Amino acid sequence: MNKGKIRVLLRSFDHKILDQTVLDIAETALNSGAQIIGPVPLPTKRETFTVIRGPHIDKKSQEAFERRTHCRLLDIIKPTPRTLEALSSLSLAAGVGIEIKG
Repeated sequence: MNKGKIRVLLRSFDHKILDQTVLDIAETALNSGAQIIGPVPLPTKRETFTVIRGPHIDKKSQEAFERRTHCRLLDIIKPTPRTLEALSSLSLAAGVGIEIKG
């Protein structure tokens, strides 16, 4: 899988956990001899939900909820076999979605 570039896309609802995970991946890649580009913060996706509080009498009373999805992009340039081995054995935090394209 040594094609020259690995693209890692990370998504999470909590930006602090996401940033810590990106730092862990970047340090692991640098220690194994690869070069990195990023992390690049991508636009935050906002989703708003409106829910009626009382379904019978108070139909005008509503609550609004918001969910934000934070994204980061990290490119690993010139990965070595040691880089792939180190990334596969890395334990990451729960709540972070990772998509890897080689």
